Amino acid sequence: MSSSSKSKRPRSTRVIIVDDHDMVREGLAIFLKAFQDMQLVGEASSGEEAVRLAAGVSPDIVLMDLVMPGLGGVEAIRQIHEKHPQIKIIALSSFEQEQLIKSAMRAGATSYLLKNIAAERLAEAIRSSLSGLPTFAPEIAPSLFGEPSPSLHENDYRLTPREREVLMLLADGLSNKEISKNLSISLNTAKNYVANILFKLGVSNRTQAARVVSHEIPAGP
Repeated sequence: MSSSSKSKRPRSTRVIIVDDHDMVREGLAIFLKAFQDMQLVGEASSGEEAVRLAAGVSPDIVLMDLVMPGLGGVEAIRQIHEKHPQIKIIALSSFEQEQLIKSAMRAGATSYLLKNIAAERLAEAIRSSLSGLPTFAPEIAPSLFGEPSPSLHENDYRLTPREREVLMLLADGLSNKEISKNLSISLNTAKNYVANILFKLGVSNRTQAARVVSHEIPAGP
């Protein structure tokens, strides 16, 4: 391959992994190697190491565990975000506690996922974070919001135009596969949109989301 062809190849997304468990880091490292558009540029086993590493290798994405000895993940997120706001930080945790989730998001995390996430969905979340689209585990919506409030209005949901499109199709009963075909997006991207919508609406399933649409969000632009 010529040097000119190599120069046209898109730059890989630079990722660092932060977790105090060796097995978790090893598993995530294997996951990253399966995707040609991602590159592991460092690993850290503590929040202190994560802050130093982020400054040293300038990653695009940090996969951050939240519960670690010493400097915890939330404080590490805050320090990295304050010093390097261009770095996207994905909180990757085993916990669904409301306070932990809110603390991570306030500190500067762009997404919050659980460690049991499928590899393909995590890859999509990394790609989405680069483009500014947050991703949230659908399981955390109930712990944050509970049932939807009937007094909410459309602007309170902070839905993007694309999320509104997906929500309307969801409310019409379309499956994720049908939504992906209708909007010419990948199935994983459709799943990400649906998960984000459920999170923003504060509901735990598609039926509740459809009920919010029927009561709160009129059709049309």
